[in-house]
Amino acid sequence: MATTTLRNWLRGLYFGDSRNARRFRYGLVGFDILTIIVFIVASAGDEQWWLLVLDYTIGTLMVTELLARLYAEDDRRKHIVSIHTAVDLAVIASLFLPVLLENLGFLRVFRALRLLRSYRLLKDLRAVSPKFRLYEDVFQRSLNLFVFVFIVTSLVYVTQHRVNKGIETYIDALYFTITTLTTTGFGDITLVGPGGRLTAVLIMIVGVSLFLRLLQAIFRPHKVRFECPDCALQIHDMDAVHCKHCGRVLPIPDEGAV
Repeated sequence: MATTTLRNWLRGLYFGDSRNARRFRYGLVGFDILTIIVFIVASAGDEQWWLLVLDYTIGTLMVTELLARLYAEDDRRKHIVSIHTAVDLAVIASLFLPVLLENLGFLRVFRALRLLRSYRLLKDLRAVSPKFRLYEDVFQRSLNLFVFVFIVTSLVYVTQHRVNKGIETYIDALYFTITTLTTTGFGDITLVGPGGRLTAVLIMIVGVSLFLRLLQAIFRPHKVRFECPDCALQIHDMDAVHCKHCGRVLPIPDEGAV
């Protein structure tokens, strides 16, 4: 009986629509952001003892959360073989086995992938915030940009900080990533080795095709989300007066900006 009650309580937190469930999921995203901050701080901490303790603490919390999530799931086998569980296990391994995985430090880059959990929050925010529903695409593209930049920067850092004197901290890797993605290319920091050069080439290609497009989508959004009362069309031009599908007059709220 107590076991069933516990499982129902966990299911309510992970999948429910109550205020407490939303706060719980907000807390999970906050925890993921904390793990990323620790990753950044550790890059400048010179492997101090307290960072190792912090890693073990975060790893223990992640194991507890993973077990609770598996316990709440109906289809546990499907969840165990999912990409999200694989990412969690990789991060946990990088936290508990820093000595054995010293040469496989790239596993820590998967901490950034835990931010993909943030996309589940879009559903919660869509339900409680009319402002978010109106500018949902802008928020989602901003999240896409942040996750993309962090993952690329993490990849540069974990592959270069031990072999490249120009990239000693995460900030150095972020500086290189942004200058490369924006095609500024000051040239004061370069990636070394064949693998580093190939990484730089890939970053430059992606920078032209994706990074600039994401920036444009954020600062110059062309569409807003507003459901037409008649035909239920969701996407409209920002200055639309009529629905282009059925012609219904649309009272899309705006701030009067031109």
